[in-house]
Amino acid sequence: MKRVMFVCKKNSARSQMAEGFAKTMGASKIEVTSSGLEASQVRPEAIAAMKEIGIDISNQTSDALADFKPGDFDIVISLCGCGISLPPEWLTREYFDDWQLDDPAEQPDIFPRVRDEIKERVETLLTKLSAEAASV
Repeated sequence: MKRVMFVCKKNSARSQMAEGFAKTMGASKIEVTSSGLEASQVRPEAIAAMKEIGIDISNQTSDALADFKPGDFDIVISLCGCGISLPPEWLTREYFDDWQLDDPAEQPDIFPRVRDEIKERVETLLTKLSAEAASV
């Protein structure tokens, strides 16, 4: 089972929504965690945006990337362009990508759009991982 880390600046919105989607859509296929360059708290707007589509992320917590070990993860996804700020050992995992999504914390009215973009990206990631697993 692949282990995925979604990382963002504060682990308050984008990475939290990605974690929620991946846990829901990738259940039993991947292990998922999210973190931030710094910890904060899960934004109520992120919780509300996910609740609108039936996914509850209200029990997720905001955690600092420094609390985790890179070797515990196969896949690292940055959601905010913060890849350049990550320690090098996080960039050299089996798979790294930087999705560079808009920050809805700065414009709360875009939460639904960003949520839907994250859903599409997580679906694509899961499809890719399923195809890789089938070819092994």
